[in-house]
Amino acid sequence: MAITDKGYLCVLLCAFLIPAVVIAAPQVPCYFIFGDSVFDNGNNNYQLTVAKVNYPPYGVDFPTGPTGRFSNGRNLPDFVANLLGFTNYIPPFATSGRGRGVLQGLNYASGGSGILNETGTQMGGIISLHNQLKNHGVTVSNVEKLLGNKEAAKRYLNKCIYSIGIGANDYINNYFRPQYYNSSKQFNPQQFADHLIRAYTGHIMTLYNYGARKVALFGIGQIGCTLREIGEFHAQGCVPELNNAAKLFNERLISLVDQLNRNSKISKFTYINIYGSETTDFKSLGIKVVNASCCEVAQGQELCLPYRTPCKNRNEYLFWDLVHTTEAMDLLLAKKAYGSPFPTDAYPINLSELARL
Repeated sequence: MAITDKGYLCVLLCAFLIPAVVIAAPQVPCYFIFGDSVFDNGNNNYQLTVAKVNYPPYGVDFPTGPTGRFSNGRNLPDFVANLLGFTNYIPPFATSGRGRGVLQGLNYASGGSGILNETGTQMGGIISLHNQLKNHGVTVSNVEKLLGNKEAAKRYLNKCIYSIGIGANDYINNYFRPQYYNSSKQFNPQQFADHLIRAYTGHIMTLYNYGARKVALFGIGQIGCTLREIGEFHAQGCVPELNNAAKLFNERLISLVDQLNRNSKISKFTYINIYGSETTDFKSLGIKVVNASCCEVAQGQELCLPYRTPCKNRNEYLFWDLVHTTEAMDLLLAKKAYGSPFPTDAYPINLSELARL
């Protein structure tokens, strides 16, 4: 099945009709999160890396201020957790890897990380997906101790939802950074997408062996439309070669979901499309500024300058800094992932359906 942009605007508009209500009890016992800066909620704060945002104006709209989220407020997994009925934020592994709290789930995501171990290492000590899964192995051992034995832990973990949002950095901080990596010399775009999917499949099987049975794989967004890439490529609009690379990856990820579902009758994998359309009428959605960041960014950088005052009308901006979207856009994407009835958004099922399995 190929994901197309047909009807995407309608889907976005419909997403606003899906209420972000807090349900009395969570629809699943726990929610585990893996990925990059789109999902990171503080793990990089404790890493020796430039990819950390534990300073203002990040978190200007978050109840407790800066947390390490690459956003002005809540991020995509925060909204998904809320839609799943969790009343508390899923905490980062870096600060909450022990105690009974792990039974509700943990966030292992790390800004700058990728599917490949070497991705993002030019930024310092980021946590690759391989190491995120090693951290989850520690969590599984803790769950076994808390619940008394491996079988009880497995039964419990089988009921949880697992989200992975990764792959963008394998392009923007690997393949399209030939000054740091030679992957673009080793592979053409089609070969590199195949290379990523092979590595990703191994990681997913590791997660499966830890007990994951309800897994949402988030695709790559329009990496060629970020303000950073438009500036670096001196483009007048979105950079086609980056977006085309993202599409190649997403197409293979959809095929992988089909393969995983065929091969296992006791698990369910689903693909979440966040790519969208390059012609979306954002103004009709209340997002009026798509060509500038809400916060001030220094020349040649991508993250907000510390302690500078950001724009006041943050809900009208698509981009918070030169790469990451605002809280307003993340809410929209989360609602779509959770409740959209269209296979162009969630294939073969959305997150609310995944929770009910």
